[in-house]
Amino acid sequence: MFTPTLLRDRPRPLQVILGGVVPFAVGAVAGVLLGVAAGAYWAIGVLAAVGGVLAGFEHPNGWGGADRGLVGGALYGIGLLIAHEVAGTDATVSLGSFPPLLPVVTAIIGMLLGALGGSLGRAARDRAEAKRARGVPSS
Repeated sequence: MFTPTLLRDRPRPLQVILGGVVPFAVGAVAGVLLGVAAGAYWAIGVLAAVGGVLAGFEHPNGWGGADRGLVGGALYGIGLLIAHEVAGTDATVSLGSFPPLLPVVTAIIGMLLGALGGSLGRAARDRAEAKRARGVPSS
């Protein structure tokens, strides 16, 4: 079984890039696409959600994944709002009645997705460890 390197075992600059720069940049792309086409905006949102779950795999459990997802989700929402404002386009999708609340919403969603990934990763690592303990070769 493939086991990703835990985020804590990566060099600090890479931790900053993976945990901060990437979510902010993806949010910025979503913010630009928000003024272009609704489908493109939702597509980047789905990719970001998948990335949030996969990022959770880089943590020992769901709690670590939740922490990372909370920060990543907030940065995604902030990047989205800033890029959309800089682009100066009309939104093709509603951002709600109070758009500055969006980073809070994306942080909560990110937290849940990261926790899911962390929990799935923990379960996979536990299964692999149990197989190794029984002497069963991993596939």
